[in-house]
Amino acid sequence: MAKFTQMLEEKVMPVAGKIAGQKHLQALRDGLILTMPLIIVGSIFLILGFIPIDSYPQFMADTFGADWLTKLLYPVNATFDIMALIAGFGIAYRLAEHYKVDPLNAGAVSVAAFILSTPYFTMFTPEGADAAIQVGGVLPMAFLGSKGLFVAIIIALFSTEIYRWVIQKNIVIKMPDGVPPSVSKSFVALFPAFLVILVVWVIRLLIEKTSFETLHNVVGKLLQEPLGALGGTLVGGLIAVLLIQLLWSTGLHGASIVGGVMGPIWLAATDANRLALQAGKEMPEVITQQFIDIFIYMGGSGATFAFAIMMLLFARSQHAKQLGRLSIGPGIFNINEPITFGAPVVMNPLLLIPFILAPLALVVTTYIGMTTGFAPKTSGIAIPWTTPPIIGGYLATGGNWRGAAMQLINLAISFAIYYPFFKMWDKQNFESEKSAAN
Repeated sequence: MAKFTQMLEEKVMPVAGKIAGQKHLQALRDGLILTMPLIIVGSIFLILGFIPIDSYPQFMADTFGADWLTKLLYPVNATFDIMALIAGFGIAYRLAEHYKVDPLNAGAVSVAAFILSTPYFTMFTPEGADAAIQVGGVLPMAFLGSKGLFVAIIIALFSTEIYRWVIQKNIVIKMPDGVPPSVSKSFVALFPAFLVILVVWVIRLLIEKTSFETLHNVVGKLLQEPLGALGGTLVGGLIAVLLIQLLWSTGLHGASIVGGVMGPIWLAATDANRLALQAGKEMPEVITQQFIDIFIYMGGSGATFAFAIMMLLFARSQHAKQLGRLSIGPGIFNINEPITFGAPVVMNPLLLIPFILAPLALVVTTYIGMTTGFAPKTSGIAIPWTTPPIIGGYLATGGNWRGAAMQLINLAISFAIYYPFFKMWDKQNFESEKSAAN
């Protein structure tokens, strides 16, 4: 284990530190977070629309009319279906902040460029018709939601890089000193905005001459589908969780770093399940954002809720007892920094073993449980990652008790993995305290 710790210090930590400070990944993470409040609000209405009580739909229909579900889901569509639009603005805004250029204008330019890259038509099949017809003058809502998320990310990063380059090269229109600052800023953004729109427009025209036809098709075929296929598999889930744990082992926020890459994939999978729920179809995706947040990371990264319970109930050393009392409260809400840095787990060879093994084991058990039908797949309801265990499993699966049961099983598995290492760690602390007292 000494060699493993040394390897983490010498090889992993320097590289991980550079990745953690990478401005594009930070902007990607922060921009996606901007969508979370809206998605959670939409999820509340989604829960209300699909409460798992047999008599509930009939009661709602008798009370509010036959189209009660359609009207109740208006806020769901208004929040989930603009996911890409909001994320694109947020990513451009945060990246512009890193470059210390006007973030508001950068965000606005990114949104305009994203709209420009999106086809202004959708296909519609009239009632009774056999073939779909093309309807122009509209923006397809699918491309403004999760389906267009990768395009929005690429456009946001690309447009902001052009925007900041032009401004930093001072190729801007400057107004006299007496002009109000807001007006002056708008003129500063004029030429960078024109250049971004021009470039995206040319790219769109060129792609329309190919078999792909749209930028969304290019990104979908070459990037989104391969990444989604990898991220949605058991192997992809294990690799992502392993990277998260290795980064945390060096003291870096692994979930934020890896989430910058995997977040769009898991978020798109969440929305795919949401659409299936609304259509009354089977959930297509197993590994979603809620799969990771709710079923794997109970207590926080490392699945440390079981470890907090052990310290609270079975500790002999004063250090473990005090840490248990401090960590159980945050642990209920899946916050485990008191354990990660207080035990500590970071760079601790003894505790790093269960810290890495437990989440990997839970990925396997949860994946098997959901693919075999023992536990339901997450239903696309984006509950906050701070939702306490058992409640989280129940809500994330659309109010199914088997989701809560899956969390209980995972808690027992993580308890079994952590317990022998906890006993050794607690014994070491107890003997050290005893020696110090003598």
